[in-house]
Amino acid sequence: MSYHEAFELIRDEHIAEANSQAQLFRHKKTGAEVLSLVNDDENKVFGITFKTPPTDSTGIAHILEHSVLCGSRKYPVKKPFVELIKGSLNTFLNAMTFPDKTAYPVASQNLKDFYNLVDVYLDAVFFPLLTEETFLQEGWHYELEDTSAPLVYKGVVFNEMKGVFSSPDSVMRDIAQRSLYPDVTYGKSSGGDPKAIPALTYKQFRDFHAKFYHPSNTRAFFSGDDDANARLTMLDAYFSQFERAPVDAEVQLQPRFNAPRQIEATYAGTKEEGKARDGMVSVNWMIDPPADRTEALSFGMLSYLLAGNPAAPLRKALTESGLGEGMTGGGIGSGLRQPMASFGMKGIDADDAGKVEALILSTLEEIAESGFSAEQLAAAANTFEFSLRENNTGSYPRGMMYMFNALGTWLHEGDPIAPLAFEEALSALKAKAGQGFFAREIRRLFLDNMHRTTVTLRVDPEQGARESAKEAKILADVRAGFDDAALTATVAETERLKALQEEVDDPALLAKIPTLRLADLPRESRKVAIDIGTLADTKLFYHDLPTLGIVYLDLGFDLHVLDKGLLPYLPLFGRALLQTGTSKEDFVSLTQRIGSATGGIAQHRGLSSRQGDNGSAAWFFLSGKAVPDRMEEMLAIMGDVLGDARLDNRARFKQMALEEKAGFEARMIPAGNSIVDTRLKSSLTEASWISEQMGGVSYLAFLRELVKRIDSDWDSVEAALRRIRDTLFNRGRMVVNVTADGSLWRRAKGEIEGFLKTLPDAMHDFADWSVDFTPKSEGLIIPVQVNYVGKGANLRALGFELSGASSVVLKFLNTTYMWDKIRVQGGAYGGSSRFDLTSGNFSFLSYRDPNLLKTLDAYDGASTALNAAIGENDLTRSIIGVIGDVDGYEFPDAKGYSSMWRQLTGTTDALRQQRRDEILSTTPGDFKAMAEAVDAVARHGHIVVLGGEAGITAANEKRPGLLAVTTVM
Repeated sequence: MSYHEAFELIRDEHIAEANSQAQLFRHKKTGAEVLSLVNDDENKVFGITFKTPPTDSTGIAHILEHSVLCGSRKYPVKKPFVELIKGSLNTFLNAMTFPDKTAYPVASQNLKDFYNLVDVYLDAVFFPLLTEETFLQEGWHYELEDTSAPLVYKGVVFNEMKGVFSSPDSVMRDIAQRSLYPDVTYGKSSGGDPKAIPALTYKQFRDFHAKFYHPSNTRAFFSGDDDANARLTMLDAYFSQFERAPVDAEVQLQPRFNAPRQIEATYAGTKEEGKARDGMVSVNWMIDPPADRTEALSFGMLSYLLAGNPAAPLRKALTESGLGEGMTGGGIGSGLRQPMASFGMKGIDADDAGKVEALILSTLEEIAESGFSAEQLAAAANTFEFSLRENNTGSYPRGMMYMFNALGTWLHEGDPIAPLAFEEALSALKAKAGQGFFAREIRRLFLDNMHRTTVTLRVDPEQGARESAKEAKILADVRAGFDDAALTATVAETERLKALQEEVDDPALLAKIPTLRLADLPRESRKVAIDIGTLADTKLFYHDLPTLGIVYLDLGFDLHVLDKGLLPYLPLFGRALLQTGTSKEDFVSLTQRIGSATGGIAQHRGLSSRQGDNGSAAWFFLSGKAVPDRMEEMLAIMGDVLGDARLDNRARFKQMALEEKAGFEARMIPAGNSIVDTRLKSSLTEASWISEQMGGVSYLAFLRELVKRIDSDWDSVEAALRRIRDTLFNRGRMVVNVTADGSLWRRAKGEIEGFLKTLPDAMHDFADWSVDFTPKSEGLIIPVQVNYVGKGANLRALGFELSGASSVVLKFLNTTYMWDKIRVQGGAYGGSSRFDLTSGNFSFLSYRDPNLLKTLDAYDGASTALNAAIGENDLTRSIIGVIGDVDGYEFPDAKGYSSMWRQLTGTTDALRQQRRDEILSTTPGDFKAMAEAVDAVARHGHIVVLGGEAGITAANEKRPGLLAVTTVM
């Protein structure tokens, strides 16, 4: 077969594990390299990656990643990226900055749409406009409202990184990495340190792009069922506009330390009275690059053996030590040229950091001496192999996993195809595993490795105020250096930037961005094959789908049988089923048994409002996956954990409660907008109230009290856990969901039926979950430098009945008004509106937001934006974008689960088709209807803000009584 004449074929191999023909090309003129995977995956992937090693912590690569997507030569509009979000069928669309590279991946199931995405991205990276205004907006700038106002910093990345560095976990990750690589690029904060970002100049920004964003520094990737030669044609159209150029982008190797190092640092936080355990410690190693695929796989398996599950010996030793509340790190990462390994603990007394370090080292020494048991090795090998063969990447396109696996070696001049195969390497690793290999590796990689750092992080209650005061002084000094003319010029520059941000793109230029037509969209909703029946007097959903020899099983139990006071226990109760052992085996043996016999057993909860009523679908699921030959054992394990879990294991339960609390506290800042959304809606509908009880601020309060009660009143805690089990696990209020092809189902059906007959068959009545829904506006204080601002209401309660067209309206609102007002002009990292047609709940949300009152005012002005006339092009794009969301890609197991969930929520195929028809027939009148509803939210909605004390206090001073204030952390 002949290939495009502009490229030379370097390698051409069939990779059975990826079911792909892998072809490596080099562009003759520029030297650009292309890895092209030809396979039958309809979810097509393209990615273009550049080596971008920073030499400082100004965030230059990160700011550039944002900026190249803000207009290009061929598409000279302000936000082509947002236009693609609005108006494409993409299954993935983003860009990512790493410590040594910047990647731009896209994916779509629609060929025409895929080609559109590829072209816009290629033009963006090679020919971006990179105006100074874009640099100021996305990076940083001085903002001065008037000549008497204080000078402030603004910028999307600046505020994003302020949010990042408000998280103690992020601070620890940053310091730990920099501690290991002080002399090379990994010793810099690639995302940008807010203290360093204002040192970046526009010239440096432009020069960075000119140096690194060149075909000679390019790794381009394709995967999917599109035409292989068409890929090369698209790439050559851009590559051929350049000449080959030397690009010095090599990531240098960090010289090795002669002895371990100790680092102490602090983070901004609050000091709770009587609480000493607010420290963190991390023990870190730099590892030599893996020599081959077998060694690379061994790093992953060793990490799993040491800390990959609660029963892993190092994780178990740490959690049972009583020294802290949860483990941090998890082994050897794969993202750096010289990999980094970390193990540590959070929720420690910082004075005990040495004890944690000593425990980590002594535990590693013990394992190196005794090795892993045959049971541990068998469980790890099966778990690892099952994951490799299943190759289930969830909502993440499979081709993207191939791309990032290849980049691990490819970026550093290694073989990009080798990481895609695993059979030979896995066989070699399994052969070595039982011969003491991993014990020797522990000694080589950790115990004898002097390139080690131990980082101890202490809370400093004054640090936040100190850093704010320092920033304010820097800005005050800058302002003091301005004469009247400079002040006037800065005000004018502020106004000019805002005016540019508010300008509307020329419709003729917007029309240049390629898009589909409505006629290109499928009119019919996708249906999933489902058979509904009974099995052993239990409701059965079966989905005949190709599952590569795996049976996926979900056992669902209706939570409505439980008293509402028991609901907050459920997250920990679910963990206890799988992590406390049974009367026949401890939890270590149980974990090994699960790993040896199955592809995994997991628990989770499903919550949603139901169609057509004010109630909720609230279910507890125990899910498992196995090959047919192991179904009997998987069902036996499920039976053991459902009926015989050691709910009396007080010590283990306390460990889990501490881990859960520490994990939730660590998520508060990174997931602040979700915390706000959950809290905001908890006073609106039953399902949202339950969600908050099991995953919101109320749940955190419950956990804190529960930790005390485990010590002071264990009998009542154990009684609650037993009451949940006895009431919940009965066939009378149960469903079974099976996803597998017909031949697998015929083999497994009898075993599943026999298992179901062993379960109790009681039919408990539903409990009273009545709640007094009284919305109130709240300010929730945490130690953070940014805000998460929410406002919402239930539109149905306000008298509005909307259609599927509402999703089109909000797609438009989020990609125009909200993007411009909250992100571009406000400087927040993100802003959005959300509406659930089933419940009627509506919310506005912002993420890592420097503002509070300005953001609320922007929310209240949204109805005006929706009342303005919408152009035909914007309407069409928004419809396309929503259909893309509705038709998102799913693997077979996810299709089966989604189909079951639609049954449990009353979402029929007829209703789905009705909603789709409403989406496709959206008119400007639907925008007017939503404008009325949003205006009602402005007038009647309530507010929840998660943020720092200073900002919340200032908001209440300006608008007295706005927020009822609670300190959360």
